[in-house]
Amino acid sequence: MDVLRPVGRTLLRDRAYDTLREAIVRGDLPPGSVVKDSELAERLGLSRAPVREALARLGDEGLVETKPQSYTRVTRLVSRVVRDAASVVRVMHELAARTAVPLLGPEGIRAMREANERFAAAVLAADVDAALRADDELHDVLVGASGNHALAATVERYTPLIRRVERHLFGDADTCVSVALHTRLIDACEAGDTEEAVRVTTEIWRALEELADEATDS
Repeated sequence: MDVLRPVGRTLLRDRAYDTLREAIVRGDLPPGSVVKDSELAERLGLSRAPVREALARLGDEGLVETKPQSYTRVTRLVSRVVRDAASVVRVMHELAARTAVPLLGPEGIRAMREANERFAAAVLAADVDAALRADDELHDVLVGASGNHALAATVERYTPLIRRVERHLFGDADTCVSVALHTRLIDACEAGDTEEAVRVTTEIWRALEELADEATDS
């Protein structure tokens, strides 16, 4: 059996990518910090090749930036960049709501309500990780029900840019408002009111666009 199959390399690259992206979004690798593939490879227990590939992918997604022969660093929180990403994600979620609401059954509605309960509990406990995870789970119900793979891929690509700001500002804004907005969205979905679901979706994600203005540009 050939242990040097290409699939192994792919899995290592994906492992490095997932780990580094999570570290950037969580702030374990803070904005502006310089990263070196050799040091990251050692910390992850990987060779440098999959780490380099992961960093290249993160660069394409705007989470790291490279100056040739100089440095690779985590991008800073720039309001214009985050606002652009939030605008794209908002439009994708509006499309997801418009497409998914007529297709949702009781199981989807139940999944959204349970996710919102977890979100509310996490907000109350100031558990940012659990809150963002539950928020993703709630909106992923609509994204998944839409059946639009291009939509899902776009949301997956640009959401981390927004999550960095949400984590940075968690607790400074009235996060509990999102619980009520989620409830309105779920109620609209349950009633089969597509237009109301889209309106609430717009309200939710426009609020995140406004958060971009509070991002650190320095």
